[in-house]
Amino acid sequence: MKKYLLLGLWLLAAKAYAFQTVFIVRHAEKQDDSKDPGLSLKGKSRALDLATHLKDAGVKAIYVTEYQRTQKTAEPLAEVLGIKPEMTDKDLAKFAAKLLADKSSDAALIVGHSNTVPDLVKALGVPVNWTIADTEFDRLIIVTLAKPAPVTTVLRY
Repeated sequence: MKKYLLLGLWLLAAKAYAFQTVFIVRHAEKQDDSKDPGLSLKGKSRALDLATHLKDAGVKAIYVTEYQRTQKTAEPLAEVLGIKPEMTDKDLAKFAAKLLADKSSDAALIVGHSNTVPDLVKALGVPVNWTIADTEFDRLIIVTLAKPAPVTTVLRY
């Protein structure tokens, strides 16, 4: 009985994180190099693949930037899950703090850019020593907010 009481107290004392799992991707392949391009056919296919991979992952929030390439990458998953994507804060430290402060304990998807994804992962407390090439669109970063430090898994989709 004492064992169960201690376990219960430990669980109550454990810090609850905003999102237990944060999925972070760069937008899918863009149509062209204009300021705000849509997705190419390959990009649209990749967005569908992302939705297929994450539809059962417990995603309860989706964050995108003001650019349609991030919005179109998230759109298939948002439609399947019935979620309205929210805009990220341009201040990545502030945005990461928001993610860490919310106590919903769900999973979230963030669709960013090659220059923002590594910085967001760093802001969530994970040391990053990699960059995303301009030609790279298939990296899926999974950040599990665990104690004593976040754990990161990188997959390709």
